[in-house]
Amino acid sequence: MWLIIAALWLPVAAVQAETLSVQDREEIDRLRSAQGYSAEEVNQLLDHVAKAGEKGLPTEPLANKVKEGLAKGVEPKRIDPVLRQLVTHFESAQEVLREVGTRGVAEGNRQRAIEMMADAFSRGASSDEVRELARVSQDGKQKVTQETLAAGAKSLAVMKEGRISSKDGTTLVGEGLRQGYRSSELLDLSREVKRRGAEFHDGRASLQALREQVSRGERGDRLFREDRSGSGSGDRGDRSGSSDRSGSGGDRSGGSDRGIRPDRSGGGGHGGRDR
Repeated sequence: MWLIIAALWLPVAAVQAETLSVQDREEIDRLRSAQGYSAEEVNQLLDHVAKAGEKGLPTEPLANKVKEGLAKGVEPKRIDPVLRQLVTHFESAQEVLREVGTRGVAEGNRQRAIEMMADAFSRGASSDEVRELARVSQDGKQKVTQETLAAGAKSLAVMKEGRISSKDGTTLVGEGLRQGYRSSELLDLSREVKRRGAEFHDGRASLQALREQVSRGERGDRLFREDRSGSGSGDRGDRSGSSDRSGSGGDRSGGSDRGIRPDRSGGGGHGGRDR
């Protein structure tokens, strides 16, 4: 009897449905009314959110995306493809996190991991790169969680934005994961590497030397200490650290209307599938 109950319970526990809060629904309806859009138009968007929640995907950042668009006066039909794309990134994030979870990566904060991994995909990381990060971090000082792995994937994507190759970025981020870097440390490291991308390209700085520092256990706040008095022209749009809200417009680096346009990151950003 207990075996039958357990068998029935397991699928439900594996994917816990997320629901849209009453407060979010009321705020969306208020914004819809203020902008003069019909309930039918906006209900189509809410259907996307509800169906995503049934799959166990985070609904709050999806609701925030709808609110962001409506507040800016964006027509629901233009919000729709952006919302669909975000759902696709969430689905891909959920899939790859479930996969690496079977290979020894601890769960940790599941929702946070999905949101950050989806952000990594939207910025150009790929599922294969995530798998490689999971592989190279397995023999580290601490057990890697899905959340720190997602932070590593986002960090890799940020480095790639600074024209750092996937191979070099994966090696550096993987070493950070092996040394037990926290999510915020990985993200800080990636911002500094992106900011100094030109130095690494022209030989004024060395990624190999940086990786060796990380492998010796030096923490992120010591790696670039000599340049703390600089102009501060780093990736300010990504300064959110561990409080980043990838799915709800927390990243401001893409321009004032990034949240209402489909991303154009190419193969890696479309659901994490390599092309």
